Amino acid sequence: ELENRIKAVIQSECTSIHPSVLWVFEEEARRFIANQNQGKFAAFKDIAFEDVYPLYGQIDIVGSSEERNKAIQQDILIQLKMVYDILDLAIATAPMPIYEQVKFRIEEFTAEITELLNANSESEVFALLQEEVNPLLSHLNTKIPELKKAIDNYKASINKDTGLIYENRKNYDDTVQLINQNLATFLDRKQQEAQQIFPHYFERYKTDGVDHNIYIGASMTPKEKFNKVYLYNLRLWQLCTMCEMENHFYHKQEGAELQLDAASLILVFSTTLSIRYRMDEKKFDVDGTYNARYEIIKKRIDKALVKGTDERITQKGKIAIIYSQDADAEEYTRYIHYLQRKEYLGTEVEYLELEDVQGVVGLKAIRVNVLYTSKLPRTNEEETITYEDLMEILD
Repeated sequence: ELENRIKAVIQSECTSIHPSVLWVFEEEARRFIANQNQGKFAAFKDIAFEDVYPLYGQIDIVGSSEERNKAIQQDILIQLKMVYDILDLAIATAPMPIYEQVKFRIEEFTAEITELLNANSESEVFALLQEEVNPLLSHLNTKIPELKKAIDNYKASINKDTGLIYENRKNYDDTVQLINQNLATFLDRKQQEAQQIFPHYFERYKTDGVDHNIYIGASMTPKEKFNKVYLYNLRLWQLCTMCEMENHFYHKQEGAELQLDAASLILVFSTTLSIRYRMDEKKFDVDGTYNARYEIIKKRIDKALVKGTDERITQKGKIAIIYSQDADAEEYTRYIHYLQRKEYLGTEVEYLELEDVQGVVGLKAIRVNVLYTSKLPRTNEEETITYEDLMEILD
């Protein structure tokens, strides 16, 4: 009964908890229940872990905003063309000046959107359709029987909820959703293997791609002795996994109508920090003003530019490893050499400085090309990195 109460308290107060840190929530739940039993005030305290090493990685769709806008543009132009053709038929069958005027408006919008889709384009087209086109189509449907088939086809093509054609956008949204789900499933499976290295906290979330956070340190596993070799192994595992996710991204698109590209990024942060579970937000967050710098870097680095250029650090077919300490570059250079030998990474290795962004200065990057092969993902036997492998790399 007590175990059931502990689970109920955790579920009520904290929702879903990662297995690696469940032990501390169970301890807090026991204290919570003891206070309840004694008639004391019972509140679930914030839970914190100090001196943990963070790892962050992301694989994102290259130019996702541009691809989405392209899909919107295509749908709008298809819809305007359908209306234009109906008006053309109406003018040929029973000409009226109003048909010519609305047709002229369609031509103007078509020319404008073909050249540039701006933030107001969709709403302006929607207003045109609602206020001018739809009433006119209702009139034509009753007055000119020859247009009924074309008008019915038009109505069948539009989304009933939005009144707009949603074909290319749906294709884009469905493709991104499928890619994200496949990547997330793949990463979850790989993460179960990574827990065998040393227990650590892991979370991932889907955007236009998949991002993940990892925290590892002695405070998270008091029953097991932490050694930095576990951190190094986890960093190497992360780099291997990012290579495999890049391959997985493209394998899952084979034969698909819409082809998207990916760019990956890893953030190396060698300073330990503290994380705290926020009861109000039901999630872990970095704790303290100094540690908040880590979150600022995470939010801004994917848009960072190579110093002296207008080139984004994240590029198709490459993994960008962001760091600030020279020792980090030396460590990851060893990992890169090892993964080149394993045929995960290619020979195009760049050492770059990044332009300063708001609140973030002095960052550097190693950028290396990924090798794409039908051999990836590796079999379990092939992908296993032994302790001897790691020691060889670190030496």
